Amino acid sequence: MMIKNILDCFKTWAANLKQQLIILHLAYSDKGTPWYAKALIVFIIAYALSPIDLIPDFIPVIGYLDDLILLPIGIYFALKLIPKEVIENAKVKGQEYKWNKKRSLVGGILVALIWLGFTLFLFLKLSSKPHIK
Repeated sequence: MMIKNILDCFKTWAANLKQQLIILHLAYSDKGTPWYAKALIVFIIAYALSPIDLIPDFIPVIGYLDDLILLPIGIYFALKLIPKEVIENAKVKGQEYKWNKKRSLVGGILVALIWLGFTLFLFLKLSSKPHIK
């Protein structure tokens, strides 16, 4: 019974996190959102959708800490940077928000390609040998 309660808590937490990401997405397109909040929103949503984490998930326990700690902290600070009326409007719009799965797939692929390009660039830079004359 206790495991069921823990799972229910995680499901509620995940649903709340998803709703906050929707609010950030909607606040991003609002003219009242400052540029620095928009920059943080882009970073947070890209990180949330990214298949690459700061701490790899295969590392026991701490592998999920970035998802459980860093993402909510980023969301918290982004919400603090957004004017309250923009957040309220985004919450209202968020109630009827529907995920566009096709756009989500395209966005996920785009983020994965950016990470792949960045990784390839680093690999090529680090693997190039210095030229000795």
